[in-house]
Amino acid sequence: MDNEKDFLLIRADALPSVFLNVVKAKKLIAQGKVKSSSQAAQMAGISRSVFYKYKDSVFEYDTVASDHIITLSVLLYDEQGILSSVLSEMSAQGANILTINQSIPVDGVAHVSISARIDAMPTSIGGLLEKLSKLYGVVEVKNIMGK
Repeated sequence: MDNEKDFLLIRADALPSVFLNVVKAKKLIAQGKVKSSSQAAQMAGISRSVFYKYKDSVFEYDTVASDHIITLSVLLYDEQGILSSVLSEMSAQGANILTINQSIPVDGVAHVSISARIDAMPTSIGGLLEKLSKLYGVVEVKNIMGK
């Protein structure tokens, strides 16, 4: 491990509690439950200096969330409302959209990649792909990453 940016995955119960408390403080800030990092550190039971020392180095890993994320590659007509209908259908099927990246349209079509959390989706991924492929303006839809 020669690089400062190398990562380790360690079970939480094997770590000193200070790291867990840094994660707790970061959550309090992210969720808007506190107004400052000082308040977050105090509520988490750590000093401000400890919070600042580790805040950019300690992250929570959620295996459930990472196991339930898909990325779709979608080719769409370059027409108003097509992407919106795709996103609406995904939402209706229980997918939670995380990211959208759309290229500039060429020859009347645009490539879009969409990442979504699907842990609350009752429909199978195959069922979702089938529904999306039947929408007007969807030329092609593929699951490129995820279960």
